[in-house]
Amino acid sequence: MIKNLVIVESPAKAKTIEGYLGKDFIVKSSFGHVRDLPKDNNAIDIQNGFKPTYVINSDKRDVIAQLKKLAKEAEVVWLASDEDREGEAISWHLSEALNLTEAKTRRIVFREITKNAILNAIDNPRTIDVNLVNAQQARRVLDRLVGFELSPVLWKKIKTGLSAGRVQSVAVRLVVEREREVERHKSESAYKVTAHFDAGGKKLEAELNTRFKTHNQAEDFLKRCLGSSFTIDSLEKKPTKRTPAAPFTTSTLQQEASRKLSFSVAQTMQVAQRLYEAGKISYMRTDSVNLSQEAMTAAAAEIARTFGDNYVKTRQYKTKSKQAQEAHESIRPTDFAAVQASDDRNEQRLYDLIRKRAIASQMADAEIEKTTATITISGQPEKLIATGEVIRFEGFLKVYTESTDDEEIADDDVKGMLPPLSEGQDLKLQRLQATERFSRPAPRYTEASLVKKLEEMGIGRPSTYAPTISTIQKRGYVEKDNREGKERPYNVLTLENDKIATQKKTEMAGAEKAKLFPTDIAMVVTDFLVAHFESVIDYSFTAKVEEEFDEIAAGKKQWDKMLDTFYSSFHKTIEASADVERSTVSGARELGLDPVSGLKLVAKLGRFGPYVQLGEEVEGTELKPVYASLRKGMFLESITLEQALELFKLPRVVGEFEGKEMKAAIGRFGPYIQHNSKYFSLTKEMDPLLVTEAEAIALIEAKRKADAEKHIKSFPENEDVTVLNGRFGPYIVVGKKNVKIPKGQEPSELTLEQCLELAANTPDKPARGGFKKKTAAADTPAAKKPAAKKATGTTKAAAAKKTTTTKKTTTTKKKAS
Repeated sequence: MIKNLVIVESPAKAKTIEGYLGKDFIVKSSFGHVRDLPKDNNAIDIQNGFKPTYVINSDKRDVIAQLKKLAKEAEVVWLASDEDREGEAISWHLSEALNLTEAKTRRIVFREITKNAILNAIDNPRTIDVNLVNAQQARRVLDRLVGFELSPVLWKKIKTGLSAGRVQSVAVRLVVEREREVERHKSESAYKVTAHFDAGGKKLEAELNTRFKTHNQAEDFLKRCLGSSFTIDSLEKKPTKRTPAAPFTTSTLQQEASRKLSFSVAQTMQVAQRLYEAGKISYMRTDSVNLSQEAMTAAAAEIARTFGDNYVKTRQYKTKSKQAQEAHESIRPTDFAAVQASDDRNEQRLYDLIRKRAIASQMADAEIEKTTATITISGQPEKLIATGEVIRFEGFLKVYTESTDDEEIADDDVKGMLPPLSEGQDLKLQRLQATERFSRPAPRYTEASLVKKLEEMGIGRPSTYAPTISTIQKRGYVEKDNREGKERPYNVLTLENDKIATQKKTEMAGAEKAKLFPTDIAMVVTDFLVAHFESVIDYSFTAKVEEEFDEIAAGKKQWDKMLDTFYSSFHKTIEASADVERSTVSGARELGLDPVSGLKLVAKLGRFGPYVQLGEEVEGTELKPVYASLRKGMFLESITLEQALELFKLPRVVGEFEGKEMKAAIGRFGPYIQHNSKYFSLTKEMDPLLVTEAEAIALIEAKRKADAEKHIKSFPENEDVTVLNGRFGPYIVVGKKNVKIPKGQEPSELTLEQCLELAANTPDKPARGGFKKKTAAADTPAAKKPAAKKATGTTKAAAAKKTTTTKKTTTTKKKAS
């Protein structure tokens, strides 16, 4: 007989918690969600209050069978999933799938996985919060309705296989609109003037308090300064303070990890999850900046021990977002004194970031003295300004400084000191320089800055940011990419030794690193949705829906009524879209006529992406159109006739190798060299229009060498078994199974019998959920006693043989209503 069964979401979390509880407790994992809506049109009974049918995930049947067996034997079952809406839903689904009675079920929550937190949760159990469950159900059902009804419209009108989503499509729209803003930007130049002085043997740099729009204006100013004297007119010293940033929320952690550690949003959450499950940090999905009193006291003690009492200044931050969920706490270390959290490099780097940010938030302000020197130019109205800063007391800066998304140095960064200066002091001019600078468009989004924008607009919640960013990339709407800049000339005018010289220089402009770029399909789909489903991807509407989910979570709104209000207008829009002609949303553009052949050039969106078409098929003749794929960075809506004509220079013969032609071309997966019926991808630096014969030969030989080094050993008696050298080291392939080679084993000395034995001892990967139609039957727990009727109601809506969602079952006390 089992006394206590504790169920959590992950094996790592289970392992950590099991170490804190005694022999009377068994801790098991559900491996995440155990039930979901089936992947067919019978998932939601719209006519019967949007009642959902849930089925046990195909890869969780064995897990549920094992948990059911243990739950029957246990005296008490403790549901210990996370305390947010997703976690609450997991506990509810477990309760339903395991047929748990209210008498033997306890719901426990904790913000951190420490012994004290776990034992305190055991001492303070509660029941499942049906309001949180309903908020999660409302989100899941609404998103399913949008996806299942809107995606087929995109298939009919634009392209098969496309998807749309309530938050996903809004995120894509933001990226598309930013790209168009960048494309529309017309760069304007202006001349920035800087002066370099000798101030009593020390260097001093100052900047003119105005900029000149033209070359002539800048040159005229330098001419006016010939023979001028430069004097310190005034010195102003002003004490200022800098206050530390609040501890991390999910969003700010994702942003700062991107800036400081170059982590993707998904990577940040994966690493944070491991730290949380190991008991090193508090829960990582939160939009609160609060610290508990216990945490503030612990932080203050560590600051005083390390730096002294004068560095301590405890403060409680207030969450700015009115949508902040529940009374959560910010992300912080569970032990402020613990400097080392993991042997894993990335885990330790992220932990350092979290710990330092949390500690800094409870430290004294930095005290800074800012000095501004105003310099006059004899006979001229313009003035030069030199600024410098001195840190009088480091305060929190001793531990942590927040980064910025601004690609230029932030104005509030601490600047260097000025040399000793006095009013009336004459300065010796070394050179006066006017440099041509250019205006820049709004920056393209990074993953982190897109999360920041979504949060500012009230779209999405901590649990949805990372999945949204991943989804729009996986579905081909957005690409995260680096783009090379273009060479741009600029002018530099220099006054030095009473002579003015003009230089023409060049710089690389527009280079991008890890930025989000929309694809052509994203632009076509966004335009279609804005034109015909504007309400669905309207920014304020999407934010309002999030607020309604919050109201459901707080018990202020009934989820089925909220869905009914949304669906009634949404479905009418779906029906109205049937009248839209496919040709009007294809994104096709006529570019003009080929000056050589006179044939028409059209840019279109095809099955494998955007392309240009030269000519048309004419019946009764042998004339057929010619096609060319667009290159990266080109868009259907902006490609010119000249750019399109360049594409038809491919494929081109680059030269010969081993008696056979080498051709450069662009295909579905990018530019390549074709030789002897084989394809060799060009590197990012190679241009298919410019690649030389020698470069193509080198590329082919390098690929052959890499392929030869990849193969270590094969077995003629069993062709399904090979030993290969992979990206992460040698491994065995047996059929479709990849098998790890034990440490100390020489790969080249492996026998066939050893390979087969290692493969037999390597478990198959569990089946993954996807978009395939589920074969699992709907969960059908035994009927329970009816409970008192609540304000809203959710039934199991599951039939023994999964017939239809309209079958009614009895409502129980624990069921979400």
